[in-house]
Amino acid sequence: MTIVLIASIVVGVYAAVVGAAKWLRVAQREHYIAPWVTRLAWLWVTVRVTNAVLLAVAVVLIAVAILVPAVQFLAPLVVLLLSFLPIGLGIRGTSAKLAWTDRLKRLTGVWAALVLVVGAALTLLVGPAGIALTVLALAPITDLALVIMKPVEKRLSRKYMLSARKRLQQVRPTIVAITGSYGKTSTKGYVAHVLASSFAVVASPASFNNLMGLSSAVNNRVIPGTEVFIAEMGVYGRGEIRELSESFPPDIAAITTIGEAHLARMGSREVIFQAKSEITEKARIVVLPIDEVELAGLAERCRVEGKTVITVSTRPGTDADVMVDADAGTVTVIEGTTVATAPIHVPGVGHAVNLAVAIGIARALDIPLAKIADRLSALPDSPHRAEVQQAASGVVVIDDTYNSNPVGSERALQGAAVIAAERGGPLVVVTPGMVELGHVQAARNEAFAASVAALGGHLFAIARVNRAALVKGAAGGPNPVRTFDTRTEAVAAALDQAGDRGVILYENDLPDHYP
Repeated sequence: MTIVLIASIVVGVYAAVVGAAKWLRVAQREHYIAPWVTRLAWLWVTVRVTNAVLLAVAVVLIAVAILVPAVQFLAPLVVLLLSFLPIGLGIRGTSAKLAWTDRLKRLTGVWAALVLVVGAALTLLVGPAGIALTVLALAPITDLALVIMKPVEKRLSRKYMLSARKRLQQVRPTIVAITGSYGKTSTKGYVAHVLASSFAVVASPASFNNLMGLSSAVNNRVIPGTEVFIAEMGVYGRGEIRELSESFPPDIAAITTIGEAHLARMGSREVIFQAKSEITEKARIVVLPIDEVELAGLAERCRVEGKTVITVSTRPGTDADVMVDADAGTVTVIEGTTVATAPIHVPGVGHAVNLAVAIGIARALDIPLAKIADRLSALPDSPHRAEVQQAASGVVVIDDTYNSNPVGSERALQGAAVIAAERGGPLVVVTPGMVELGHVQAARNEAFAASVAALGGHLFAIARVNRAALVKGAAGGPNPVRTFDTRTEAVAAALDQAGDRGVILYENDLPDHYP
């Protein structure tokens, strides 16, 4: 028994080190939010048969080792088997490696302590098989460590938040806050571009849209003379934007849209709406697209609360302060008692509502349409969001890899199809599908694949998480779905399929901690 226990401990240490490399990276990539490590661990089991089989074998062997003392010698072998799970999740990331930040170091310390405590307790209870049970539970243990560290990290981040508050009180810029299920980053870029000719503008970089990210943006970028600070605000649940608004109280608040992105985290569209609408609570001016019934109702509520409301729309005939008609190529704005119109170009793979919201924010700052229109003639691209480029070979590449929502994906697909038709080449769509859509995820991926098939496109499905839904959705299309385990393989095949006249749409790109 002593030899078996020592062997189990030695192999258990190895398995714990391997598990730390895997699950701590997942925790970091999932924004340190529990219980997403466990959910992703289970996803690896459900979409890869090999993992499911190995897990079942390990569970049976652990049960046997516990119930039949004579076969305790199986324990080290089971621990070694578990160290390989899940097969496919690498120790070192390819899309994003583990970054040894101070936060991760603190999490690692708590994680290691929990593993030791749980391992010791289970070993005392059931013998060497307890070490196997501990290795089996590494993903849930990681989530437990995240729960323990959440209040600690919140306290530690407070000094950065207080510093940012002080900086804003000293500089006193107008704060423009933007949220939405999609389009936040693109809209932020449009707003910064339009306002740059009239104000000294600072925008939060990339997707720095949580408390630490915005605090960092303020502390490092807002300097005396900054007139407008544009804050993108992300959200994974109710109360988060309300908390952000305490530190970065918006003068102007805007919502781009209410959609199904992050439905898996928040549970329902109603919860998403409630979470997003918190951005309007402290604002004196709100900019809202009223084509969505929830936002139209929110606009009325904000008026009753005495706020100034600027409504925007992309549907001709709607009574709105800003109307973007993508088909007609015009924008119409109510300026006091007059109506002004200007030409506008909405990119074929872009979103008219993002431009409408950006124009609404500019109007909130009293910039006339004539000046706005001058800036709209050369809109900036948002990296990896429907970004159109032409390769040296002649193929047109549309990089929409930072998009993962049904409306945006469909818009990019239709735009790519138009370009392909104009060029007379094939349309190739490379995608792992969309995630975090909860109970509608399979249906939305099926619908997207069906759209690709209806357009005569070639669908290249990568990874495993949505493969079944994508294949099912494209069934009956003119071109068979081709499947690939890695994006690298799919890219090479897509270039070959597209030739020099085709269009390749890269729709979404999951990090490698997804199966």
